[in-house]
Amino acid sequence: MGTTEHRKTASKRVTAAVITVSTSRTIIDDESGLWIVKALEKEGHKVLLHRVVTDDEAAISRVLAEALALDPGVVLMNGGTGITPTDVTIEAVSPLFDKHLPAFSALFAQLSFDQIDAAAVLSRATAGLIGKSLVFCMPGSKKAVKLAMEGLILPEITHFVSHARGH
Repeated sequence: MGTTEHRKTASKRVTAAVITVSTSRTIIDDESGLWIVKALEKEGHKVLLHRVVTDDEAAISRVLAEALALDPGVVLMNGGTGITPTDVTIEAVSPLFDKHLPAFSALFAQLSFDQIDAAAVLSRATAGLIGKSLVFCMPGSKKAVKLAMEGLILPEITHFVSHARGH
C-alpha cells in the first residue's frame, strides 16, 4: 500500500501522552506541554496523560513507562534534549527505542537551522518506536515545540501512528 492509500485508511484520531521534562515547570505553567495538549485536542485527538517530570533519567523512565502502559499511539515529550549536564531525556529514552526514526532528527534540524542558524546544532531532538507507540523528543521551548508539531508531526500524525500500529 502506498502513502496515499495509507493516509486514506489511517484513523482520523489518535491517542497521545504528553510529557514535559523540566526542573522549573509544573503542570499549571507548562507552556509547551499545554500547547501540545491543546493542539492535539483541536485536531480531535485524545490526550490520555499529561505529566511534568524533573530532569532525572530514572524519573523520566518511570513517567514514560506510565505513559506507555496506556498504549498511546504517540508520546510527545518536550524538554531535556540539549547538551547541558541536566539534559538527559535522550539518554533515558533513546535506549528504549525498538526502531529509531532518524529522518525526524534531520528534518527538525533543517527546520531549526532555517529559524535559528547554527544554534540548531545544540538540539538532540529524536524520535523512535517503542512497541507500537511512536515517541517524539523535542526541545522544551514553545517555539521549538510549535516548529516540530506544526511542521512535522501534526500534518502526518494519523499516518505515522497507522504505520506504527501495523495497519
